[in-house]
Amino acid sequence: MNQNPIDEQQGKMTAKQRLSAMMGAAFLMATSAIGPGFLTQTAVFTEQLLASFAFIILASIILDIGAQMNIWRIIAVSKMRGQEIANAVLPGLGYVVAFFIVLGGLAFNIGNVAGGGLGVNALMGLDPRIGAVMTGVICIVIFTLKEANVAMDKIVRYLGAVMILLTLYVMFVSNPPYAEAALRTVAPLEIDFLALITVVGGTVGGYITFAGGHRLLEAGISGKENIRHVTNTAISGIVVASIMRFILFLAVLGVVSAGFALNAENPTASVFQIAAGEVGYRIFGLVLWFAGITSVIGAAYTSVSFLTTFHKSIEKNKNYWTIGFIVFSTAVFAFIGRPVTLLILAGAFNGLILPLTLSCVLLAAHRSRIVGDYKHPIWMTIFGAIIVILTTYLGIHTLTQMIPQLF
Repeated sequence: MNQNPIDEQQGKMTAKQRLSAMMGAAFLMATSAIGPGFLTQTAVFTEQLLASFAFIILASIILDIGAQMNIWRIIAVSKMRGQEIANAVLPGLGYVVAFFIVLGGLAFNIGNVAGGGLGVNALMGLDPRIGAVMTGVICIVIFTLKEANVAMDKIVRYLGAVMILLTLYVMFVSNPPYAEAALRTVAPLEIDFLALITVVGGTVGGYITFAGGHRLLEAGISGKENIRHVTNTAISGIVVASIMRFILFLAVLGVVSAGFALNAENPTASVFQIAAGEVGYRIFGLVLWFAGITSVIGAAYTSVSFLTTFHKSIEKNKNYWTIGFIVFSTAVFAFIGRPVTLLILAGAFNGLILPLTLSCVLLAAHRSRIVGDYKHPIWMTIFGAIIVILTTYLGIHTLTQMIPQLF
């Protein structure tokens, strides 16, 4: 990869531009995680574990930070994208990583578009397919703008903030048992290991953890001199996503603690509706729509970033490829419907993406030809290795459970 443009851009960046890029990267990563699946997952696990899910959230935050700091720091000091790091560790491995990232990103982007469509349906009563097209068009317009990256940074920040504020309102009206949640954060009655790893995968799995890291690299915030900025931004992204998860958890906890059962078909919608009536249901529609939009942006941007270094024309026409990615995802849902088999396969493979990519990063972290004279903290390497083992277990478990269902 030609590093000169990055170094040149970094030298021209003002403090205000750096802060804007850092906030954009943090929210891009966070809102990529906060998709339709994130909302449903949080509601389901809260109903199952009740207040003890607070411990799962706390533990997942620690693991998420460990994984993300490792990945973002090595991206920064090596000035390489994820697939380039993998190729530097083992020639050809980057193509394997890119294949799984793009496959997972494409499959889940279809789900994100579908989520946006369902959000429009709940908000306005329109057909979900019309809502999906509206979602796709909004995302396409963003990438047609002259300053597409700047627009993307602002959109994910604003929509992310609105999602958090709206969910915060529902949390207050649901009146959750705050004291019980606080106690179970450190003293759970039940620990669900698979729930923990699933939440970790949903926050930093697949393409998600690379979204902000690649955005910082593209903005020119890289090199050893920016390690502090990169580390702070990595942690900030996890914090934003975790704030949303914890607020939603409390909203759900308030509803289920009052004795209500969630609708298995759409558990998150039932939480908002039970807590705040018809207004709550409309709020759910808006939150789901915004979650769909921001996740489509994050999935498309990051997936295409894994293809750019493989051919000059892709790098040169990156925004057009990103638009094509969104158009294809939208068309699949609008004309064919949800491709269940593809989503199941991609979900199974996605469980193995984080340990694969994190393993590459940990190996690269201690190779001077990749990171120069940078010294990666040993504790961070050990922490990363533990996360690799845990997420590998999840990937294998998912594959063994899902594959028999396909045949």
